[in-house]
Amino acid sequence: MIVRNLNDKEVIETTYRAHGGAIAQMILDRRTLKEIGFLAIASLKPGKEIEAHVDPMEEIYFVLSGSGEMRVDGEARAVKPGDAVFIPTGASHALLNDGQEECIILVVASPAW
Repeated sequence: MIVRNLNDKEVIETTYRAHGGAIAQMILDRRTLKEIGFLAIASLKPGKEIEAHVDPMEEIYFVLSGSGEMRVDGEARAVKPGDAVFIPTGASHALLNDGQEECIILVVASPAW
């Protein structure tokens, strides 16, 4: 069994700026996982954006707190805590924090079968 906490050295060492706007950390990734690409957490300050990009894996963005506007292949939707957004492999996607508080998301990525 592997248990990771956001304060663990293995997580803190992975801190990076994701696609221009978010501060992200890998909670679990290919160093540990075999089938799933990764589980990450990202925080996006008000007015900041995870810029449009395309990934080689399908992803799920799960909003823990805050709000924003999610865009996937040109379709835009408001998102709030409890929303899960499926992003197909190869789809352009972006997230703008258009709210007043920090937007925290979990990101799960997996190679498409």
